[in-house]
Amino acid sequence: MTSRSYRDLFRTPEFTPLFLSCAAQTAAQTVGGLALGTLVLRSTGSPLLSAVSMFGPSLAQVLGASLFLSGADRLPPRAALTGIPLLFAACTALLALPGLPVAAVFAVLLVQGLVASPGGGVRWGLLNEILAKDGYLLGRSVFNMMSGFAQITGYASGGVLVAALSPRVTLLTSAALYTAAALGARLGLTRRPPRTAGRPSVAQTWRTNALLWSSRPRRLVYLGLWIPNGLVVGCESLFVSYDPGAAGTLFACAALGMLVGDVTVGRLLPPGVRARLAVPLLLLLAAPYLVFFGRPPLPLAAPLAAVASVGFGAGLVQQERLVALTPDELSGHALGLHSAGMLTMQGVSASLAGSVAQLTSPATAMTVMALASTGVTLTLATAARRPARERLRPAGARA
Repeated sequence: MTSRSYRDLFRTPEFTPLFLSCAAQTAAQTVGGLALGTLVLRSTGSPLLSAVSMFGPSLAQVLGASLFLSGADRLPPRAALTGIPLLFAACTALLALPGLPVAAVFAVLLVQGLVASPGGGVRWGLLNEILAKDGYLLGRSVFNMMSGFAQITGYASGGVLVAALSPRVTLLTSAALYTAAALGARLGLTRRPPRTAGRPSVAQTWRTNALLWSSRPRRLVYLGLWIPNGLVVGCESLFVSYDPGAAGTLFACAALGMLVGDVTVGRLLPPGVRARLAVPLLLLLAAPYLVFFGRPPLPLAAPLAAVASVGFGAGLVQQERLVALTPDELSGHALGLHSAGMLTMQGVSASLAGSVAQLTSPATAMTVMALASTGVTLTLATAARRPARERLRPAGARA
């Protein structure tokens, strides 16, 4: 894949409309998430509820991954990628209604999460189909860079809109962006059949999940994709309660760091070097948040958030390995399981971080989550090396 350039990707049929639709949807998520987190914090004063409101749909991903994920390879891609953002637009407009009870807010977020659960698998399975396996890493790095740009502009503009207008107006802006994402998918993508025959079902979802999980190498890759970065997203979910007036700045700096990491890993590093960097990048992801125990001011906190997010580049290395370990006909389901598990862990971590912050402080909770992320990374790295040591042990040697 080293011979293919970013320009070649955008010359590939259907890559550009998929890219633009995803960009609009990411911008909608960031603008809407910041607005909703601010709205919930103002109405409840709770760091926990604020954090969960921003990442609430992620919590529902575990249910969606258990029930609906077989649709990732069994739904027509264009129809799915049009319908999901349209439903998100309607739900986001509903969240903007004045006087909506907090319980109703979380009910809407649950619906969003359930509907979105097969969406990641549909999107990344289609990307893998458009570019083939040898192009997936570079293509995914471009999407990650786009996500960084969209988050930087989304959080920055969202912060301005919240301050200048109101969280409710900002939510309506998010709904408009979701609608644009749906239109981009409908008009820009061609009609394709599902990758796998048969109807989506709960039973098929369970069978395929079990098959993917049965392989120890895939299992370790999944855990590495889900847990360490999920715990660090728990740190990020506390930006609003850590510094309500500067949360947009902190989110934008974190997105900038993620962009740098994705460019470096996806384009600049040779494959041999890249393959060895998953663990160091995951450790980098957590380490700067250990400094938050001293509650650094914004001029220090913002660069720390940016440096930490460079470590999100580890996800590209891990996804490349996951694709290599997975048959083509299961690629959508496998990537959807990665996406659903990752988002679920982010939602769980946001809830956990918010709970710790409720009992202590946002700064202390960030430190706790960073320590947990570091511990999980080191444990998984040790587990991944264990088979190699066992193969080198002489016959008859004691364990």
